[in-house]
Amino acid sequence: MARVAGVDLPKNKRIEIALRYLNGVGPAVSREILEKLNGAISPDVRVKDLSESQVGLLNSLLAKEYKVEGELRRAFQADIQRLYDINCFRGFRHRRNLPVRGQRTRTNARTRRGRRKTIGSGARPVAQAKPAAKPQGGA
Repeated sequence: MARVAGVDLPKNKRIEIALRYLNGVGPAVSREILEKLNGAISPDVRVKDLSESQVGLLNSLLAKEYKVEGELRRAFQADIQRLYDINCFRGFRHRRNLPVRGQRTRTNARTRRGRRKTIGSGARPVAQAKPAAKPQGGA
């Protein structure tokens, strides 16, 4: 099993597919990475068949030219923190866990807002009525 950028790649998959297990690497970036290696690694080779030198090439290329995994997560978090700090609308929406890009929230938006919380009718239980006090007459 090859370890690339701190992630164990699945050993029975082709390297072109296995690279997608890295955060920040999709189909296009995966192909681009393999092209930049100038044929040192074929897209059809399985991860279990990679040599140590090939894994080293992959690691060095990813470290130099791409933001993946932890570095990418930190960059995203820094971007969101910047929105908080400048008190912009998008920052408020992030802070309140609401949709950021103008979607409606009266209905839907369940992914951001979570499960529905049913609120009761608001009627309080009626207190037991006390019998009216009889007037104390002293005549």
